[in-house]
Amino acid sequence: MLRGWDLESVPTPAYVIDEDMLRLNLSAIDEVRARAGVSIIVALKANATWHLFDMLKAHSSGATASSLAEARLVNEFMGIKVHTYAPVYVEEEIDEILALSSHITFNSLTQYARYGERARSAGVSCGLRVNPEYSTVATDLYNPCIPESRLGIRSVDLETLPAGIEGLHFHSLCESRPDDLEATLAALESRFARHFDRIKWINFGGGHLMTHKDYDRERLVDILCRFRSRYPHLEVILEPGSAFTWDSGILVARVEDVVRNGGRTTLMLNVSFACHMPDCLEMPYKPAIVGMHDPKEGEEALWMGGNSCLAGDMYGAWATDDGHRPSVGERIAFRDMVHYTMVKTTMFNGVSHPAIVLRTSAGEMRVLRRYDYNDYKQRMG
Repeated sequence: MLRGWDLESVPTPAYVIDEDMLRLNLSAIDEVRARAGVSIIVALKANATWHLFDMLKAHSSGATASSLAEARLVNEFMGIKVHTYAPVYVEEEIDEILALSSHITFNSLTQYARYGERARSAGVSCGLRVNPEYSTVATDLYNPCIPESRLGIRSVDLETLPAGIEGLHFHSLCESRPDDLEATLAALESRFARHFDRIKWINFGGGHLMTHKDYDRERLVDILCRFRSRYPHLEVILEPGSAFTWDSGILVARVEDVVRNGGRTTLMLNVSFACHMPDCLEMPYKPAIVGMHDPKEGEEALWMGGNSCLAGDMYGAWATDDGHRPSVGERIAFRDMVHYTMVKTTMFNGVSHPAIVLRTSAGEMRVLRRYDYNDYKQRMG
């Protein structure tokens, strides 16, 4: 699909969300919801582009927020109350959060003791985040179940459920597969199933990458159905973020210079890994580029350089499919740049933010937002 695009018609830099690619994801999520009989809510922490909310609302069971700002955004553009979880709530925001929430999960027993009565009085269903003390996530930065984790309550610290708790919540997956979920559920049940007869709902958190081309959705449906058969009184909730917008768009950059130092060729771009693709450096992972592949022996290796002054703002190496070395002015299109990009961008160095563009089913490139100096100025003071 991407190879048929006229990238010269795309403003640069720009995140481009493709409506047709997004609909493919939503269709897969609808299939799982219907066949497994579970609630799947969209997590705004992965993508909060509110222009898409009407579409997301039609293909989800609601939304989950991790902050007051996200809760307000859902209320304004979806017109619904949210499932809210944050590692910590503060006095200045809690009453407004409760007014915007249907469900709220507390990270600790002390937070529940502090705000639980107010939540119940506001008619909000209260839950606790628990730590199953098991995760298949290899990168500690993304693993909430390391021994020293600040996220969730361990089984040893939850002998009995406090009065008023209606649900349990865990989150220990990250772009994971059904086998990871199945193993996690075994750990969860071994530690917390004794509480299941006292609750009404259980939230499996995010990280269920059910829209990936290699994800076994049949196995996911089977795992979910078997869990529901064991605990038929529980509403099962999943809240994926990446799955909704997985591989549904690109980041279009432009080559501004070519630098050759120490035997390495680096294409200097008008975007930044540090500012616009931070997970590439944090996780780390190497994104796919349209028309490029991992270099084979004898092929010229090309690195991509970001436009911030951070020394490590670069990634590599790639080789072009046709053997052509891009020159100044040519476009570079990074794939899968919709989730955890726009929501994590920074204005470090004052580098220009990419525009946000929606490519409609009719092929129109509709610019949703452009950024300029005033955005930087307002953020700085």
